[in-house]
Amino acid sequence: MKYVHIFITGRVQGVFYRAFTKKSGDDCGVKGWVRNVPDGRVEVFAVGAEDKIDSFTDKLRAGPPASRVDDVDVTVIAPEDAEEEYSDFQILR
Repeated sequence: MKYVHIFITGRVQGVFYRAFTKKSGDDCGVKGWVRNVPDGRVEVFAVGAEDKIDSFTDKLRAGPPASRVDDVDVTVIAPEDAEEEYSDFQILR
């Protein structure tokens, strides 16, 4: 299992990026969450098999049609540093 903490920069708020991320997580079989950050970025925590995480991050780099993704900063974290276990992929408010 691979655990990642991701920040996406660009025009990623107000363009259905969180909904796109949830659908991408569900489609890829990844668990975790996505939320907007006050500074305009989107933050993601995800866990899954390495190949599924790789597919998921590729989708995040593309983004939904109305978005403009400037940067996807992916940090791999140790499993013991994960916040909790997840049963699905969620949009946090």
